[in-house]
Parts: sequence; structure tokens; C-alpha cells
Amino acid sequence: MTDVRSAPDRLLSVLAAFDHEHPALSLSDISRRAGLTLTTTHRLTGALTAWGALERDASGVYHVGLRLWEVAALAPRGVGLRQLALPYLEDLYEATHENVQLAVRDGSDVVYIEWIAGRSSVGVHIRVGARWPLHATGVGLVLLAHGDPQAQEEYCAEPLAIFTPYTITDPGKLRRVLAEVRRTGVAVSSRQVTDDALSVAAPVRGPDGTVVAAVSVVVPQSDAQVPVLIPAVRLAALGISRALGWRPQPH
Repeated sequence: MTDVRSAPDRLLSVLAAFDHEHPALSLSDISRRAGLTLTTTHRLTGALTAWGALERDASGVYHVGLRLWEVAALAPRGVGLRQLALPYLEDLYEATHENVQLAVRDGSDVVYIEWIAGRSSVGVHIRVGARWPLHATGVGLVLLAHGDPQAQEEYCAEPLAIFTPYTITDPGKLRRVLAEVRRTGVAVSSRQVTDDALSVAAPVRGPDGTVVAAVSVVVPQSDAQVPVLIPAVRLAALGISRALGWRPQPH
């Protein structure tokens, strides 16, 4: 069958073959995962390796190259945001000694761009670059609640993935939760991804007041002190927002 994809699409499919579960791939692995012939894969990986997007080790296995990290550092919602936020995330960690996270929205997912591991053994399936559906995490609920209303309705109309018996799967309940997040300024997500974790999240605003990210702390659900965590998370989010240039308007 003839591959009708354009040259840029085929090139991107090679890069898309890599993910957190597949950080190192042989040429045949890339060919299979990208849906390309070996000949085409060899040509494209050669071009990407020459540019620095891929690196090939002594055994012939390919890895993502440092050149992509250099390009990614230019993303305003990536490394730049992380660098501004890191002092406040570290302060939040020092105040709680629990898992601290910074995330942004990408379509229907939340993407984690920073994570500081806490001392608790709570099950947190998070790493930098990881994705989760918006409705299943505290940071995701914040980003969804402050997003475009039409986009919220479209999200609620889609099937909602379930991870535990406590994951929000009812559209009506999700709408009520989002309204509460907007009212209180924080999101509390309990046992939605794992049945032992609770997260408290708050919005990070850009210079014009638009919510551009969310910060959260994740703790064991069994002994979570939510009233204590809320002001700490809010303070971190406010600090990051101010570092980005946002100034709250007086009431």
C-alpha cells in the first residue's frame, strides 16, 4: 500500500515513535511504530541524526537528541515557565515535603513540565512530560475550569476515562466540580488516578490574567490536611503568576 502521508508527516511520525515507554528504539522498531518502510525510516533517521534531533549509540539504537531539548527550551510554556516557577515550587516543597507539580494544558490532556518528588510513598504516576486526562487530576480540573466554556462542554460530552472507582465520569458532576473550582480558586482531586492520593491545585496566570498553568501538591489521601495545603498552594501559584507579570486587580 502506498504511503500517502506528506514528507513532513513521515518525518514527524519518526519522532512520534519515541515516548516514555519507548525512549530507545532500533531502526526496525521505529519503522514498525511509525508505519514506514525500512528504506524510508533509514533515510529519515539519517537526516534527523545529522541535524541532532536523534542520536545513535554504538549498538545502533536511536535516542532523542539534545538538539530537540535546545528547541524545546524556547517554548514559553515549557522550560521558560519552569525556570520562572522553580523557586516557588521549591518553596512549596519545603513547606509540605510532598510531591509538587507544575502542568500546562495540551488539548484534552494535562502535561507535566516540572515535578519535585516528596517523601511520602503515595502512588504518583507522574514524570516530566507525562500526560493525563484533564478531568482526572487537580491541575487538570483547574485548567479545564478556566478554559473556554465551549471547549468545556465539548470535553464533558466526550467519554470520560476511568482509573479508580472515584474518577469523575458523570458529565453533570464534572460541570459542578468545575463551577466549584472557579468559585473557590482551587481544585481538590481525591483518589481519581490512584486510590491513595489527593491533590490540591491552583491556577497560574499570565500577564493578562489568563490561566496558563496550574500548580499542585499531591499527598496521601488518608491523612491529607486540605485546609492547610490550600493556602500553601495558592501562595505558590500567586508567586509564579507575579513572576510571569500578572498583577491582581483590586476589588
